[in-house]
Amino acid sequence: MADLDHALDWLDALKWDADGMIPAIAQDAAGRIVMFAYMNRESLQETVRSGNAVYWSRSRARLWRKGEESGFWQKVSAIRTDCDGDVLLLTVEQVGGIACHTGRASCFFNELQGERWVPVDPVLKDPKDIYQ
Repeated sequence: MADLDHALDWLDALKWDADGMIPAIAQDAAGRIVMFAYMNRESLQETVRSGNAVYWSRSRARLWRKGEESGFWQKVSAIRTDCDGDVLLLTVEQVGGIACHTGRASCFFNELQGERWVPVDPVLKDPKDIYQ
């Protein structure tokens, strides 16, 4: 599929998995990937409506409004899909500069060095001070 079928509803034009989910990558305006999560139709619709990133928490089995507990919201400036319509890319402003529950700027802070994963990004805020 070179282009999404524009005759379809924008939600129906996407390829949802068997559980009604679609992968969503969040990156900041500089292009740094800060997070990966899943969205369902409801979370994507609320994201579009509110302008803030809303995901589906598979572990909690409910909508997850990014920042609802931490205060580190993601303001969405653009939403794109890949050529197949099966992955979303959100361009976000990461409020407070922290996207990860570990207190780091990005969830992608471990780097493979030899045969070990090494955390290479600093903790910006202790998670104990974020989640109380």
